[in-house]
Amino acid sequence: MMKLSLREITPMYFRALTMTGGALWLYAFYRARGIRMTPHGPEWRAVALLGLPNMLGWHVMSIFGVKELASGRAAILGFTMPIWTVLIGVGLLGERLTRRVAFAAVAVAVAIALLVSDELRALAGRPVGVLWMGGAAVCWAVGTLMMRRMKHTLPVEALTVWMMFSAAACIWVIAAVTEPLPAMRFTPVMWASLAYGVLINYGFAQIIWFGLARNLPPATSAMSVMAVPMIGTLSAPLIVGEWPRWQDGVAMVCVMAAIAAVLLPPRGGTPPAQRPQS
Repeated sequence: MMKLSLREITPMYFRALTMTGGALWLYAFYRARGIRMTPHGPEWRAVALLGLPNMLGWHVMSIFGVKELASGRAAILGFTMPIWTVLIGVGLLGERLTRRVAFAAVAVAVAIALLVSDELRALAGRPVGVLWMGGAAVCWAVGTLMMRRMKHTLPVEALTVWMMFSAAACIWVIAAVTEPLPAMRFTPVMWASLAYGVLINYGFAQIIWFGLARNLPPATSAMSVMAVPMIGTLSAPLIVGEWPRWQDGVAMVCVMAAIAAVLLPPRGGTPPAQRPQS
């Protein structure tokens, strides 16, 4: 959907518009449900610390990466984030590396290798883009680990909304400095894409994701998000006319295996998502 939108609007303004719209309607929705939406005192610190990698770092770096690389190559590099989550969690934070998590990480690495197999030469000529997307993936991984480990009293709904507001304000400034102001004369398809970005991508999907990141072990939530490129590959023929190759099909099988490894319960046991990880 973002690739469709970028035919009529620059990426920073697209992010700024959809993130701001998503934050506004989520604020109104949760306020109407009676959830406390105003942070108090030290809770603003949690908003800033968690919003920096989860929202601002990931979205801004990935946009700069997309500018330097073809969108497919950028997505491949961006979705190395589950591997970074496992490596940082095990290497720096003492997370336990179970056999299931190790298998999932290897399966994701194989999927990425398949997807990037005919892109290596093009990637090698774009070191800046590679660095931007690698930094975005690391930011995402750090944010996921912080969401799991940081203690705060702010409801996750309010935390998500204020992270979006804070990041959107920064992205508006970056957009004004780096991109021309959009004319806002869009086709109906573009307006529909913006509505999708506001209501789904920066609406329901954000709350679902941060709920997963808060309540599941980091490796489990990280591997689960690999369903995103799988759905993108399957929907691309319908939306932008891009048909998958055989490597995409095998990579999807690897991704499904990785997701199953961390989500399916063992025989007669507790699902991996519910077992302690330390």
